[in-house]
Amino acid sequence: MSTSAIPHLNFAGGQARQALEFYRDVFDGDLLSHTYQDFGMPAGMPDSDRIVFGQITTADGVLLMGYDIPGTQAPDFGKPGSTRRANGTTITEQPMFVTLRSTSLAEAEALWKRLAVNAVVVEDFASSTWSPGFGIVTDQYGVTWLVNAHE
Repeated sequence: MSTSAIPHLNFAGGQARQALEFYRDVFDGDLLSHTYQDFGMPAGMPDSDRIVFGQITTADGVLLMGYDIPGTQAPDFGKPGSTRRANGTTITEQPMFVTLRSTSLAEAEALWKRLAVNAVVVEDFASSTWSPGFGIVTDQYGVTWLVNAHE
């Protein structure tokens, strides 16, 4: 028996499709998605065209899920810029980060750069005491990523 932990990202305001397409390109993966309508909600109902099940899979084992939170009121979490560095410490109001570990420094840096498009850079990608490459970015969808290289 085995168990896996899979990040499941929740998007407000109908951003899931756009975010999942962005992550598909970042990770060079495949996107599978279904709308609320696909699962039985009548067409034309509010949110019927939004994502209820979205999944990114890659050949090298990345698995990421996401969906649109029903309704129009945006929850107060995951806002870009709510994570920052101050006095050598990461300060955040977010309940979680997603950490990526790569066995290749070049791959880790490339992932960080792709996630950093239109993002808030919390910490530039550079060597650290524990890694030949480490960086933090809060992407354009409010998700904070810690990217590490472990060669």
